[in-house]
Amino acid sequence: MSARKRVLILCTGNSCRSQMAEGVLRHYGGDLYEVESAGSAPSRVHPLAIRVMKEIGIDISGHRSKHLKEFEGQRFDTVVTVCDNADRTCPAFPGGTQRLHWPFPDPPHAEPAAAEAVVEEFRKVRDLIHARFREAARSGFGSAGR
Repeated sequence: MSARKRVLILCTGNSCRSQMAEGVLRHYGGDLYEVESAGSAPSRVHPLAIRVMKEIGIDISGHRSKHLKEFEGQRFDTVVTVCDNADRTCPAFPGGTQRLHWPFPDPPHAEPAAAEAVVEEFRKVRDLIHARFREAARSGFGSAGR
């Protein structure tokens, strides 16, 4: 049995914010956490999310967008919602699951060849997620509030 804590990160589309958060937490806390992400209406991992994460040395190109139904009935130590819709629709999980809501702005969902302004919005969201989840990896979610 794994001694790592199980963490599930939820967002509606599981294409940007939750994928970036999963990548950051795996990068900084891979020995401590078993990390998954999912969404209530999954689509695909957004190419710009992959691009901006690669810029900081975190490769999420192998991630896939998953439906939260894949995780129904499973036990998680912590469930983090990163958008308000996911927070409202998050199902209950068995056991003493810690629920956290850390909303981040939704970057514009333009295509990879989009204007530099769109790429910059992805970078801003990435940096916010990076800071929050890097700290959570280091603190063990101990000082994390709702």
